[in-house]
Amino acid sequence: MTVPSTFVYASRDFERFLLDARDELGLGTTHQTYAAVLAVLVTFRARLTPAEGVTFANALPPLLAAMFLQNWDTAQPPKPFAEHTALTRKAIGYRHDHTLLPASGIADVARALRRHVDAAAFAHALDKLPTGARAFWAAE
Repeated sequence: MTVPSTFVYASRDFERFLLDARDELGLGTTHQTYAAVLAVLVTFRARLTPAEGVTFANALPPLLAAMFLQNWDTAQPPKPFAEHTALTRKAIGYRHDHTLLPASGIADVARALRRHVDAAAFAHALDKLPTGARAFWAAE
C-alpha cells in the first residue's frame, strides 16, 4: 500500500499552515504562532466530547490533528460554547505568558485553517458538532 500523500507531506503542509497563520495573526515567528494556534484549538476542544473531538480531528491535516488531540484530559466534561468575546478571553488566557493571541485571534486562525483543510470534510465535521462549533470557526 502506498503511503498517503497527506502523511508524506505532513511536515511541509504544517509549516505552510504555520506561516499562513503567522501572517494572519500578525506574529513574528512560527513559535509564537504555534502557541497562539494551540490556544485556539484547546479552547475549542474544551467544548467537545472525546468522540466529537475525534470527528473534528479527522477533518484536519495530520499534524494539526495531532496538535488538537495532544495532552487532552478526556475525563473533563465539555464546557458550553459561550459568546465570542468570552471564548476569545479563554483563548488569550491559555498559557498567558506564552500566548500572543490578539483579540482577533480565533477568526485569524479560522481564516488560515480553512485554507488548509478540505472544505467539504471540514463543513461535514462541523455539522456533527454541538451548536456553537460552526460559529467558533467562522472566519469573518
